[in-house]
Amino acid sequence: MKFLGIIPARYASTRLPGKPLALIQGKPMIQHVYERVKESNLMNKIIIATDDERIMNVAASFGAEAILTSPLHNSGTERCAEVASVIGNDFDGIINIQGDEPFIEAEHLQSLCDLFLNDAVQIGSLIKRISSLDELKNQNVVKAVKTPEGKALYFSRAIVPYLRNIEEQDWLHHHSFYKHIGLYGYRKNTLLKIAQLSPTPLEQAESLEQLRWLENNFSIHLTETFIETLSIDTAEDLINANK
Repeated sequence: MKFLGIIPARYASTRLPGKPLALIQGKPMIQHVYERVKESNLMNKIIIATDDERIMNVAASFGAEAILTSPLHNSGTERCAEVASVIGNDFDGIINIQGDEPFIEAEHLQSLCDLFLNDAVQIGSLIKRISSLDELKNQNVVKAVKTPEGKALYFSRAIVPYLRNIEEQDWLHHHSFYKHIGLYGYRKNTLLKIAQLSPTPLEQAESLEQLRWLENNFSIHLTETFIETLSIDTAEDLINANK
């Protein structure tokens, strides 16, 4: 199979402006992401999709191919769809690698690509088992609920499912909870379709884009990873990353 890896990189991050260019050990974050993906040898082509000339220039400085996309996109999915509509015809799958994942591992990408060996998979993503109560209660950790076959039922910032008649401190001993890792793969036609969908009530309530797809009857297949990730969302995350 042939995969197109797209790294959407928006300059105007709300919590950390200029995030793709933030330095980690003296190297721009977007360069860390690009080099990790390239070292995996799983992508037949890698594109940085951005809305800003500064990111374009930095990408060129370390030899990455970048495309300047519309500044009007509301999500990385829409940015990926613009790129895929132009150069996606020669690929079996489109992999959306977020530009704030400088510690992404080849195993994450391999697990996601492997999902597409199943022709029924139109959208794929990753989950990891939650191991601490603090993580379970953290609203910034998105919880995923799935069927036994691995299809997503729901995503929430709340704790789902709620375990009735069991003390909260014992929940992890009675049920396997999963957090969602925001790495996505799509068939090209599916990506173009979901990028055209309008916001939905559940998505707006939880501020989770993937709920828009579920509400429009698109299936999301999930595969479990056992390797932790560290995304950079805040200045504190950036400090921790440099440590």
